[in-house]
Amino acid sequence: MTSVRVPAGSPATEEEARAVQDALRARVVLDEPGPPAGSGYVTGVDVAYDDERDVVAAAAVVLDAATLDVVAEATAVGPVPFPYVPGLLAFREIPAVLAALERLPVAPGLVVCDGYGRAHPRRFGLASHLGVLTGLPTIGVAKNPFMFAYDDPGAARGSWSPLLADDGEEVGRALRTRAGVKPVFVSVGHRVSLAGACAHTLALASAYRLPETTRRADALCRRALRETTT
Repeated sequence: MTSVRVPAGSPATEEEARAVQDALRARVVLDEPGPPAGSGYVTGVDVAYDDERDVVAAAAVVLDAATLDVVAEATAVGPVPFPYVPGLLAFREIPAVLAALERLPVAPGLVVCDGYGRAHPRRFGLASHLGVLTGLPTIGVAKNPFMFAYDDPGAARGSWSPLLADDGEEVGRALRTRAGVKPVFVSVGHRVSLAGACAHTLALASAYRLPETTRRADALCRRALRETTT
């Protein structure tokens, strides 16, 4: 594990954070298909918090996309750098996630975030933020639809329905990864199409509702937090 340092000039207020979001959002790339599903490396990132000690632990787990075997993993632990503000959660997580990614001995390939990309009130969730900062293709796979409406997709695996904003914009998709099980909510982060993001999610969720990237990163960051705070 390694400690996390908050970069100089990081936003200290909600107003500053929103200004950073506005500036970075203009750099999101939405017209690239992204790497094909089931090929190369794919990396899951996730974070866990110790609220009493104001500590965040991040994990990055690289899988072989074809076999879902673990190729490499890394963690980073440090102080929570920003207060809890809905819509600005990326500022609490980005420094630790970047530190974990930097410790990987291999290039991460596509990065899967446990959260949102375009499916965000400001159209710039963690997956988009991370993608712009790193230049990597990123997607968000969330457990709930946040503030967006959707019709329940068909019961079969692979069924989906659009995730819609109030103005009718499709910001993501509700995707059924397991037959008869609650869908996950997929959105583009950076340099991937929405269809490609869903294809990756299905390829990574061959046995469970959540992608294997998310499951492994979740377990690793929780373990890192326990080892640091006990």
